[in-house]
Amino acid sequence: MKKILTIVMLLVAFSINAQDNSKPKIGSVSGKVLDANLQQSLPYVNIVIKDTNNTIITGGITNDDGTFTVNQIPVGKSIVSIEFLGYQTESKNIEISNSNKNINLGTINLKESAESLDEVTIVAETSTIQQKIDRKVITVGKDLQTAGATASDIMNNIPSVNVDQQSGNISLRGNENVRVMVDGKLSNVPIAQLLKQIPSTAIKSIELITNPSAKYNPEGMSGIINIKLHKNTQLGFNGNLNLGLTKEVYAKFNSSLDLNYRNGKFNFYGSYGNNIGKYDNFGYINQLNDNSRQDFNFYNNNKSHLFKVGVDYYLNDNNTLSFFTNQNIYDGNGTGTTNLSFPDQNLYQTQIFGNVSENNSNQYNFVYKHIFKNEDETLDIEVDYNDFNQDEIANFNYINFSFPENYQDHVDTQRNQTTINVDYVKPINEKTKLEVGAEARLFTTDLGYSSTGQTFSSTGTIIPTPSTAFDYKRDIFSAYVTFGKTISEKWSYQVGARAEQVNVDAEALNLFADGTNQNLPFTNDYFQVYPSAFVSYTASEKNSYQVSLSRRVDRPGLQQVNPIREWSTPRVSSYGNTQLLPQFTNSAEVNYTRQLNKGNITAGVFYRLIEDNISRYVFVDRTDVTSGNSILSYDNFDNTSAYGIELSSNYRPTKWWNFNASFDLYSQSQTGITEFIDSNDLSTATVDDIKTQTTEVQNLVWNFRMFNNFKATKNLSVSLFAMYRGEEKGVQMTRKPMYFVNTGLRYSFLEQNRATISFNYSDIFNTMRFEFEGDTPYPSEGQFNWESNTWNVALSYRFGGGKYRALQRKQRDDNESSGGGGFM
Repeated sequence: MKKILTIVMLLVAFSINAQDNSKPKIGSVSGKVLDANLQQSLPYVNIVIKDTNNTIITGGITNDDGTFTVNQIPVGKSIVSIEFLGYQTESKNIEISNSNKNINLGTINLKESAESLDEVTIVAETSTIQQKIDRKVITVGKDLQTAGATASDIMNNIPSVNVDQQSGNISLRGNENVRVMVDGKLSNVPIAQLLKQIPSTAIKSIELITNPSAKYNPEGMSGIINIKLHKNTQLGFNGNLNLGLTKEVYAKFNSSLDLNYRNGKFNFYGSYGNNIGKYDNFGYINQLNDNSRQDFNFYNNNKSHLFKVGVDYYLNDNNTLSFFTNQNIYDGNGTGTTNLSFPDQNLYQTQIFGNVSENNSNQYNFVYKHIFKNEDETLDIEVDYNDFNQDEIANFNYINFSFPENYQDHVDTQRNQTTINVDYVKPINEKTKLEVGAEARLFTTDLGYSSTGQTFSSTGTIIPTPSTAFDYKRDIFSAYVTFGKTISEKWSYQVGARAEQVNVDAEALNLFADGTNQNLPFTNDYFQVYPSAFVSYTASEKNSYQVSLSRRVDRPGLQQVNPIREWSTPRVSSYGNTQLLPQFTNSAEVNYTRQLNKGNITAGVFYRLIEDNISRYVFVDRTDVTSGNSILSYDNFDNTSAYGIELSSNYRPTKWWNFNASFDLYSQSQTGITEFIDSNDLSTATVDDIKTQTTEVQNLVWNFRMFNNFKATKNLSVSLFAMYRGEEKGVQMTRKPMYFVNTGLRYSFLEQNRATISFNYSDIFNTMRFEFEGDTPYPSEGQFNWESNTWNVALSYRFGGGKYRALQRKQRDDNESSGGGGFM
């Protein structure tokens, strides 16, 4: 229908133009049209030739490969208008003369229009990586979706990103101080839990914002990972169903259903996703100073459900109201056994652990958007409220232990956050833009802890474990301004600053069995300005450069400051540190992008200087020095620095093979305080034998990953992914190298390829494991394993009456003719 309308339009233009033959028609114009984001050819794009009075002269449409040639253009000045439904119109001025008859416009990149940016489109076969002025954008294609069922599964396929498959912690450029957002919003749901609830097919793109501008909150030393989800705003009723099964030892199920209905001024949407499964983890730690060994076996049975309901109300072309709510329900049941053995003493001890955890998270979000007469001038007002409630009971039973006795811990967590945000964008002229905004974030947490267990007092006597109430409040008030200017076709820059006032008020109250209490208050109020600057230079169509500078902050997370015991084994217990201070990071980054005939390559260099570095701290358990037990916590260390290089590439060597590859190498200097026992006989050691030392580590780490996609037939493709993560030295331990290989296949079927079935086999050589060794506070080595050697089968089906426009025209009948220029 689009093609027919184009021909009709051009025939009308021809009839009008036929009345004026005063100018000789001797010229032609040619070029190629690509999707700016996907860098793929766009067929059937309208090429309209107009005179200076905007009257249509002639035209044509692009071929299947995006190329076009339009002939019979009259002498003189004309306007070439490249028009395509769902994309922004591009206009080019040309002038035909006897000396310049044939004009080649080269490659023309069409950008999606503002209206279509939020629409669900046909997902591209292959993922693309695009370097922008302040971020790297990975558009998630079907190849990455095949790599795993959830967001957690595909994160390791993303350049510079690593996911600890056991803890679920995510890191960027080797650092876990990274903020993870979904559609630009933070969530109260724990990140490890959230990533397993988002189906990979729901992800539109992943943004790696390593040096965010002043518009963004300055939190996260290594930057921000923003996961952008598909949002359907097409007319009519549309939906998508996903089903998945993963198994090695135990079966894990995940499914999701997305629905959308738009009619008139309303767009209603909703989704439901779940992740239900059993998990097996095991490992060991050998403590070499006393020839002891801990063997761990953990089993988890987790169920999570995520609901989302929302509505967009289009008051008119300039005003939109949007509301959505997320409701998350999680139920976790874990058991574990720790066997502690001393072969030299013929002593064997066992800790049996049981944990029941339930949490609910609720989010309510309201947005008002106003577009002024100039559509690039906008005002956004957003109010977001979310709360999180968790009830956790843990039982500890001991066999062959004289101490401790069996006990039970109960932790009740309640936290909420309110965010009010205002953003205003004002184009001063075509080349200059001003952005200003303000935000208030109010965060409150209340934790209650009680235990039936016993502990040691400061005098060394055994007393009942005190109950603890921990209240933590943090209010942040901020305002920002950014100014951007395009100096020429090659140069542009953006500068900005964000000012923040932070007020922290915390209190830990320990209630002892004898009625006494211990109050540990903590306050920290500070004002900071976080500047940022970006410069972009486009040397040519194929070469571009970006330079960025920024200052950021890592505020201690709740887990890091919570004084309540997080977990405990017979030899290690984990606590937070209420006195932890924020760390500040100054970053500089340079990126170079080269466009190739069959892809692109991006190279980057970065440098970070970290003040008051927050890091893990292992120290001797002073309540019983002779036991060899340790306390795991956090502390601020001296300033550290890190620098590194990154290389990433999108390339298509042949029509049937394309790959994404990345390499990163970084050096990090760390300085910290470590403890050790200065005694030859641990059984007679005292607190006086505990010594400290300053340790400095120079670390060089490199990582490599490569994702290959092979198109076997029109509907069948095969993928192969390999990753190597190099050895990393820390102040207290060294993490050994890790590598693994995954493979998968995907087959699309039914009309318009509405259904896709995929199979993925992960860690096919069963090499993925976490290995480490350390010297402080005790020499040790260990290893942890999880269900990594898994297979996954998934089915995705989209339905409804909406038209999936992007690239759909490529799937039309091959016998249908395509325009080659003019009216041919």
